[in-house]
This record gives sequence, C-alpha cells and structure tokens, in this order.
Amino acid sequence: MCDTCRESDWTWKTPSRRTAMLFAASALGVAFTGRALAKEAKAPPKPQNVVAPDAALKRLIEGNARYVSGVSRRHDFKHEREALAGGQNPFAAVLSCADSRIAPEYAFDTGRGDLFVCRVAGNFAGTETVASMEYAVAVLSTPLILVLGHDSCGAVDATLKALKDGKSPPGHIPSLVDAIAPSAKVAMQQGGEVLDSAIRQNVVDNVAKLKSAAPILNAAVEQGKLKVVGGIYRLATGTVELVAQG
Repeated sequence: MCDTCRESDWTWKTPSRRTAMLFAASALGVAFTGRALAKEAKAPPKPQNVVAPDAALKRLIEGNARYVSGVSRRHDFKHEREALAGGQNPFAAVLSCADSRIAPEYAFDTGRGDLFVCRVAGNFAGTETVASMEYAVAVLSTPLILVLGHDSCGAVDATLKALKDGKSPPGHIPSLVDAIAPSAKVAMQQGGEVLDSAIRQNVVDNVAKLKSAAPILNAAVEQGKLKVVGGIYRLATGTVELVAQG
C-alpha cells in the first residue's frame, strides 16, 4: 500500500467502543420510532366512514331523503365526542354557502365527524378553500367533495346586480363579486332566468375548479380515490338536487 493510501481517511479502521455504542443507540432509536408509528396507525374513530366515493355520495343522498321526509336519525353526540377526541375521518367534504338557512350537517342527516365543511358566501373555491379541501383529501382521506349552492343565493344575486349596474358594493364584498363574476357572466349571456342559471353555473364551475386543482385533488380524482360533485339546495323543500356528478 502506498503512503497516500495509508494516510487516507477512507482506509478501513476497526470501530472504537464509543462508535459501536453510537451505532447501537441509533438502531435502538429507529426501532422505537417504528413502534411509535405503528401505535399511531390505529383504527379510524369512525370505521363506517371509510367508504368509496360512490358509496359516500349514496350516503349523502339517503341522508338528505331522511331530512326531507322529517325522519332524521337521533345522533348520540356524547359518545361521538368521546370517539372523535383523538382524530377524525369524515366521509365527505362540503363547500357550502354561508347562508344561515343552509346547514349541511342537518341537510344530510349526519353526525359529528361525518362532514368536513367549508362555508363562504357564494360557495366558491378560493385559495384557502382549495387548501382546506386538499387537507381533507390528503390527510383525512375524504373520498367525496360536494359543492353545495342554493336557490335565491344573495351573493350570486349581488354579483349580477353589480355587473348590470357597473357599481361595486361596499366594504370587502367586491371580493365575493370578483370570484362569482365569471359564472354570472356566462349565465347573463345564456338568458332565461339569470339568477337560477348563475347559481347553477357557479356550482358547475367550482366543481370543475376543484377537480382540476393540482397537484393533490386532480391526482386523487385520476386515481379514483376522490369524486367531486355539485348540488343545489332547495330552500322550500330541503331537497338537494345534483347538478354536476363528474
């Protein structure tokens, strides 16, 4: 062996006692970490919520039928609180209007931990809402997203009026108008009952936006792990009419 090789740091040396102890401690740490992760991978708090996208949609439809018929189930909130204290696994996420007459948990006859709900006037998918839905899908494994509009929506009506009059509403309301305006303009070009058309178009457009939201939601849709649909809540009857089912 040449002098250069003899002096090189790459020459194999028998590990010292201290080095051997460090290796052992490291291996022990990895073992403990593996056990901890295995312990965390516990069963979901609501096993009945682990369903496929189509089954989740069917469950929403059946719950809405019970709500409309006035035969909603009795939910044991006390035990649901205890079961959900350590986590959640909702079977559906809902992007709903903030209108006080719309309550997704009631409309679909669901209990605590069943729905992951985001509410904003005009039920549009802004940046924060998209991020919230990404969390529901990527972290909570939620298989279904429903964009829920409703008839006589004040936010959509205000948008139509602002576009017709060319006047901007006060305060921060223009941010709602800007978000809903593209759908409202399409409805205005189509004619007919403009408000109803704009409400429907707004739902359809936001379904499309969420389905194509990269990199998380669109990938889940392509893999068949997620379904994104749209619906309109009828104030007079409580019925949810599906208008965009992917």
